[in-house]
Amino acid sequence: MPPRDNPTARQIRLGAELRKLRERAGKTARDAGGLLSTDAARISNIEAGRLGISDERIRRLATFYQCDDESLIAALCAISAERRGTHWFDDYRGILAPGWLDIAELEMHATALRSMQSTTMPGPFQTENYSRALFEGVIPTLPSDEVESRVEHRLKRRGIFDRPTPPPYEAILHEAALRMRFGGRKVAREQLEYLIEVSQMPSVTVRVIPFTNEKFIEVTQPVMYASGIVPQLDTVQIDSAFGGRFLDAEAELKKYSALIDIAERASLDETESRQLIHHIAREM
Repeated sequence: MPPRDNPTARQIRLGAELRKLRERAGKTARDAGGLLSTDAARISNIEAGRLGISDERIRRLATFYQCDDESLIAALCAISAERRGTHWFDDYRGILAPGWLDIAELEMHATALRSMQSTTMPGPFQTENYSRALFEGVIPTLPSDEVESRVEHRLKRRGIFDRPTPPPYEAILHEAALRMRFGGRKVAREQLEYLIEVSQMPSVTVRVIPFTNEKFIEVTQPVMYASGIVPQLDTVQIDSAFGGRFLDAEAELKKYSALIDIAERASLDETESRQLIHHIAREM
């Protein structure tokens, strides 16, 4: 089978975790290739997510690398068994950029989600009109069919809240995000009213950092911390006007987890946050 041209973020992550195990064991790609009766180039392609690997081979490598963490090994085997074309976001393959599918996949597999936003609402919390206003404001202007595909995809991300046991989702918003009037006053008010509705879901926590807070001065791009089924598969997703990035290095995970902790301490509690959102919505 030829190497994949566009491996998914999950496929890349599987390879990255195998590489980490190999490097911790002090083994080379040539050593791993010798174990599997292949060459170092194939091991490199596996570790880059360009080639798949069976669960039997993952377990052989784990033993070779002296990894006895069965939870991690089982999680990696589960990723290796995943196939394209089985989830709702696969319908957008070839229509939207791969990053759009990757973030939906990340949310689907997360056991808990924490996000921090300074100017916009988290994707799964956005209304149709609000998200359309955002996409229609992209420079250069997007074709109308792509705007509609992006809006449709964004609304379907709400599906994580419809599961029998949805993942806990903590959203920390700066007051600035609440006062932005993307799409005009009517659209902004509708978005805030929906945010209040979402905040009342049992699995959702919404907290606001008010303008009056004088300690939290971090101004950053949107950040989402997705907890994996095992801690080694935690992932940070950072969004920007130039695309998103997925981070998994231990130092980066600690950094962004600590940043969100600081933001949480700087925010109002849930009741106070809901009251502020309601107050701003009435001002619109």
